[in-house]
Amino acid sequence: MSVEDARALRSTGAPLLSVSHLRKAFGGVVAVDDVSFDVAAGERLALIGPNGAGKTTCFNLINGQLAADRGSVRLRTSQGAVRLDGLPPHRIAAQGVARTFQTAATFASMSVRENVQIALLCHAGGQWSLLPGALRAYAAAAGALLARCSAGALADRPCGQLAYADLKRVEIAIALAASPRLLLMDEPTAGTAPADRVTVMQFVSAIARTDGVAVVFTEHDVDVVFAYADRIIVLDRGRIIAEGPPEAIRADARVQKVYFGVEGE
Repeated sequence: MSVEDARALRSTGAPLLSVSHLRKAFGGVVAVDDVSFDVAAGERLALIGPNGAGKTTCFNLINGQLAADRGSVRLRTSQGAVRLDGLPPHRIAAQGVARTFQTAATFASMSVRENVQIALLCHAGGQWSLLPGALRAYAAAAGALLARCSAGALADRPCGQLAYADLKRVEIAIALAASPRLLLMDEPTAGTAPADRVTVMQFVSAIARTDGVAVVFTEHDVDVVFAYADRIIVLDRGRIIAEGPPEAIRADARVQKVYFGVEGE
């Protein structure tokens, strides 16, 4: 989906992502229990909850790493809604769903530029047998992505030598190489200093705002959640217990008890 298509979709008010009645159990433990929500193009949605609430399982169901026991996941494209549940991760990625993980995943011995070039090559369906020539062909595009992520100065450095905050920026550049319409971010500021958290989330917010990319993220830093989420969903034991704008979630008595550990008034 082009930036223009994303903006057009955002203007219609139709949801980009629709999750309906998702359920996933592991033996007798129900990790995700009848979860439903929509996400609009350009929206920043935070999924929060105590450990074991079902946040990561929900992500794994959306991007195909796990198969749902019940329910559906639909992504709206310029050709209409595409059902994602039941598809393998690589086919879901091809529809425009990208994901970053709590622990940044890169090829440590390769340069930052080469990591992004490989991501661009994979998105274009390039052949690994033609890797050297293909990588050279994507050098300019990789440089442009790194510059956008304020990581241009890191291009020639091996990823294994980077500070963790720099790796986070590189991981976002790799995710953007797929031209996503939906970006799933698992703990995007984990392991970073407070100043770096602001940098990362300001950049993510700019992507959502300018490109119309829907961003769904999990985050344990409540200051980050309340500062950068347009809307928050709170999970507890696999079920949604609250949903709304940050100010409503902060004041919700049940959320205060389950998530913050305090009794509401």
